[in-house]
Amino acid sequence: MVPSEGDDALMKRKADENISDEKRKKKKKNKQVDTPRPACSWVYFSREFIKEYSASHPESSGLKAATKAASDAWKSMSLEEKAKYTRRAREVWDNYLSTAPARATKQRKQTKLVTRCSPGRLFNVLQRLTAEQKDAVRSMGFGSLLSLRCRTLRRSLCLWLLERFNTTRRSLDICGECIPLSPKDVELVMGLTASGKDVVNSGPDDLIADLRHSYNATNHGISVRLLEERLVVPEAGEDFKRSFILYALGTLLSPTARLDVSPSFLHFLTNMDVIHQYNWGKFLLDRLVREVSRYRQGKQRAVGGCLLFLQLFYYETISIEGSKGLAPAGVPCLSSWGEEEITEREKRERELGGYGSGEVICKERCFGIESSEYGGQLDGPPLSKTSTGEHGCVFEQDRNQADEEQLNGDIAVDEVDMPNFLDSRSVVCGDIEVVVDSIRSLCRNKEYGCNETVDYTKNNDHEETCIYAPCSCPLLSCNFVGSSEQLSLHFSSKHWDSGRRFRYNNPLTVSLGMDEEFLVLQAEEDGVLFLLNKGIVESIGNTVMITCISPSSSKVKFLYDVIAGRGISTLRLKSLTENFPGRVEGFPPMDFLLIPSRFLGSFGDLNLEVCIWNSAEYSLDCA
Repeated sequence: MVPSEGDDALMKRKADENISDEKRKKKKKNKQVDTPRPACSWVYFSREFIKEYSASHPESSGLKAATKAASDAWKSMSLEEKAKYTRRAREVWDNYLSTAPARATKQRKQTKLVTRCSPGRLFNVLQRLTAEQKDAVRSMGFGSLLSLRCRTLRRSLCLWLLERFNTTRRSLDICGECIPLSPKDVELVMGLTASGKDVVNSGPDDLIADLRHSYNATNHGISVRLLEERLVVPEAGEDFKRSFILYALGTLLSPTARLDVSPSFLHFLTNMDVIHQYNWGKFLLDRLVREVSRYRQGKQRAVGGCLLFLQLFYYETISIEGSKGLAPAGVPCLSSWGEEEITEREKRERELGGYGSGEVICKERCFGIESSEYGGQLDGPPLSKTSTGEHGCVFEQDRNQADEEQLNGDIAVDEVDMPNFLDSRSVVCGDIEVVVDSIRSLCRNKEYGCNETVDYTKNNDHEETCIYAPCSCPLLSCNFVGSSEQLSLHFSSKHWDSGRRFRYNNPLTVSLGMDEEFLVLQAEEDGVLFLLNKGIVESIGNTVMITCISPSSSKVKFLYDVIAGRGISTLRLKSLTENFPGRVEGFPPMDFLLIPSRFLGSFGDLNLEVCIWNSAEYSLDCA
């Protein structure tokens, strides 16, 4: 019998179905190869309970009733009763972690930049400001934004820069060099001051409750459209100033991944008279590093921070053939780059083969340090050679004069690293003999904010008592070092989820795990950091003490109370904190509370009640 065309089609369809079935079975088999994740303690309990419940309640309506009974029984159980199932789950989980192959992390592939940094929005608002409002903007130290000419980001360039942005070293790895970024760079590019007090965007919520209500702030933030409506009003009072800064931060200087403006900014906008005293350059750079780090960790889809700063910094730092190159630019650079200049630069980049085809030039020369606005910041008489200290660039005021001085045996003194010879009585040339009555130099803690000049001939003990002495971050994985104020801001912004926040004069219940050596406590009122330290005394128990992370020379101390209890027994220590610039090693000579092992929980955890007072009167009474 000869098969018909219909039979051929039927046979072909069956063959295709068999192939598809084999593929599905193979795919399902491959999926089953992976080791399943272990169950939690509730699952182990429910399995036993449901089995016993079903056997003892044959009249039950089935699995639903048994599960409901298991749930009720689980909720009524104590921690000691649940410990059996918790230990079993932990053992299975530890075994799973030790045997299961490590998962390969999926790298984020970014082909399109998503960001809330929008210079065009701020540009449109700036065009509508009145003369009085512009004066108000200048009075706050944001006058450089009035010269904003760029309206769009070059997203391809920003993506290219983000791939080469090292957030750990705060540098750009481009054109074969590692170019560090500093707050001073923000000042030169954006015109925002890089000196003054740190901007702290944290504190008690009750201090900004009225402001949150005024701006209809929700958990998502403050509406950008609401701020735009407020900026339309021609008045230039305090409400305008606050709304303008919020709008500038949310659209250009420090946008987050969300569409709205972060309400945490209200913390530093309670007193508008001190806005010009803040270090906005450092704040902008810190927020940029923070937002890029959060994006790379997969915590947000959009890239926050001021990407315009990175874009303009690249234009001014990298010279390409045919561009304006070393021609002096205006300060800040923000005023030198409009749409026409950027379009021409981008065109030339494409002609040369893409970004990174140029060479790194001396930033300060390109930025035009000689401008009258910033020239006054260079104190002291001009030297023949001055090292910038930032990128190793050397400027010669007069080449002929420098050559002549070199022949005569003169020494070029670095203004940053060498002491100031201010009271020199005589200098003998040729033999390099220098006689001085006093040698003065800046405090060694100048990089942490100290501006004092130390006279070493008078045995000045300033550095031993300097309040800017460096403190280190207590977390083992962090190498940050800075003044106590800088450390407070660093911890609240970088490690906000690695400690416990508390309020002075209010008891706080804390718990230290078996393997935890310390717990970081941060005061909500002033951001001061404390360490709840735990030591182990073999065969006896644990020691507990509280220290304040501040320079050892600091005379400020805090009264604290630590209570440990078990049943009717209570142990208590009331003492004053000692000051340490970081973690505490060993057993320093100070008060501590010795807690026997029987006070520990079932899993070796130590439960305590802690209270820290901020009143100086208590310290005086107990001293």
